[in-house]
Amino acid sequence: QVQLVESGGGLVQPGGSLRLSCAASGNIFSIHTMGWYRQAPGKERELVARINRGNSTTYVDSVKGRFTISRNNAKNTVYLQMQMNSLKPEDTAVYYCNALVGAFYQGYWGQGTQVTVSS
Repeated sequence: QVQLVESGGGLVQPGGSLRLSCAASGNIFSIHTMGWYRQAPGKERELVARINRGNSTTYVDSVKGRFTISRNNAKNTVYLQMQMNSLKPEDTAVYYCNALVGAFYQGYWGQGTQVTVSS
């Protein structure tokens, strides 16, 4: 099993920046791809960015050039981060950390962190 704990959300003005973090603990050596998803009110959850073990990254078109995902391994924890710049009101959502784990790529989710972009 893997536990995911997110932090770093908040309220920011348009054009501002935030940095989201996710700490993964437990069976970290079985983690494959990790990613950030978001869900705005009345909308489906969508993939924002993901990064695999080789640090190859994928971004949804709407955040390319503005968001940067990264992944760092410590002794007993994997840290997933996402730097979000030039934030727009349409980036407002609950952001969730996700990890695919084990031979069957089982998905694990964090509890979510709210990001609100508003003046």
